[in-house]
Amino acid sequence: MIPDLSADRIDRLRDAFRAASYDADGVLDLLGHSAHAALGRGEPVPALRATEGAGELGTLVRLFLLGQAEKQADVQAALGSLSTDDALAAGILAADGGLLRAGLDIRPYGEGEHSWWVVSDLDSDLRGGRPVDPDHVLGVGHASLSLVRATTRRPVGSVLDLGTGCGVQALHASTHAESITVTDVSERALALAGATFRLNDVEAELAAGEWFDPVRGRKFDLVVCNPPFVVGPPRTDFTYRDSGLAGDDASALVVRQLPSFLNEGGTGQLLASWVHREGEDWEDRVASWLPPGAGVDAWFVQRDVADPDLYVGTWLRDAGYDLRSEQGVRKANEWLDWFADNDVIGIGFGFVTLRRTDGPGEVVCEDLRHAFDDPLGPESDAWLRRVDWLRAHDSDEDLLAARLVTAGITVLEQVSQPGDEGWEPIVHRLHRTDGPGWQHEIDELGVRLLAGFRGALPLEELLELLAMGYGEDVEELTSAAIPMVRELVRHGMVVPAEWRGVDQ
Repeated sequence: MIPDLSADRIDRLRDAFRAASYDADGVLDLLGHSAHAALGRGEPVPALRATEGAGELGTLVRLFLLGQAEKQADVQAALGSLSTDDALAAGILAADGGLLRAGLDIRPYGEGEHSWWVVSDLDSDLRGGRPVDPDHVLGVGHASLSLVRATTRRPVGSVLDLGTGCGVQALHASTHAESITVTDVSERALALAGATFRLNDVEAELAAGEWFDPVRGRKFDLVVCNPPFVVGPPRTDFTYRDSGLAGDDASALVVRQLPSFLNEGGTGQLLASWVHREGEDWEDRVASWLPPGAGVDAWFVQRDVADPDLYVGTWLRDAGYDLRSEQGVRKANEWLDWFADNDVIGIGFGFVTLRRTDGPGEVVCEDLRHAFDDPLGPESDAWLRRVDWLRAHDSDEDLLAARLVTAGITVLEQVSQPGDEGWEPIVHRLHRTDGPGWQHEIDELGVRLLAGFRGALPLEELLELLAMGYGEDVEELTSAAIPMVRELVRHGMVVPAEWRGVDQ
């Protein structure tokens, strides 16, 4: 059923939220940091205690964040000019005997200076542990937040949010885009996303349809997509996660088609999953999704690999299934049988950045499963800029003529062992202290070479001096150094001298 979230009802709901200070700051002020953190861990009691006698704001928090049933008089006082009858008719509220509960999940969501409200469906916990419905509209979860952090925030003209769900990616796009178009195959998702946009005074074009069908023939400066990337048999139990395509075909479809919807120089960023099979490199698999000479720069970043047992259990719990129930056991067996029949030994998950170029593209696959805190959005922009520089210096002669600087965010770690002459270094490891925290092991000559990267001499002259000082053959030294230097430039640990002092 599609909720009747008319503009008038949403406008009155916004007025009530503002009057009660039901926003990110207001909720934090009411609960305090400790109870707020406990609520984030799924521990409601401290928040329940903090909302006792807290008036309209307390009522709204108990309704929408804690899933409590409240007295009609208290709810009406909190909703102001929006009558409870209208809220019931819209699906915002649901009757529970003589009390009222939230019919939708409507919660404050903020980042930095921005504060919004997001409308979605109640999760399994707030539904009393019952599995969610097939057309369930997911709220702001770990996956959507990961994509938010991995997306560029440079100013752009047009953004497409493909498969918008509750609309959270479009909310962030509204901070740096002139126009926003969102699509979804689910009419319910579009209704809730439309309510999200109306609540927050965000203008967005909404279009219904599968995949890229609603925007055929159009191009955008930025496309973001959190697709139904769950890997498994070809079924659609839940529209928010299941594509109806087998295996990782949903991710492959988006990667393959997205570049044709980008303006020249436009960027696409998405979450994706891919299968790991015995004897097959995951890098070769995802790279094959883009045809050779496609005119696309692509950066595949693998953040995690799950074994099939863990993967199935996680996603069944996500939907609210009891894994010991007859239904849960049947679903798990069907899923695991499909993995076994298709030789799946793991499921990779990560981010993909794509850019339209006017020539042969660069496709790079990297494993980034170590922990780091910095968002990948700024790094994706910097990565593409470094790809451009390396492309402009693609010949050895061009690179050897370049003046380079060791970036200030690069540090050297040395591991030594005791020897006849005292401590003897056995490992030299470079660390990048920001972004994705790249690491590279280099040898003693590499350490000496980087010490000379001060922008004064071209790479070729530094290699000649290094060869002379250590009695090395300059051609052999150069042959070994060039791929190392390219990789360090790609990872922002060594930068062109002309970039010194500016963002990389």
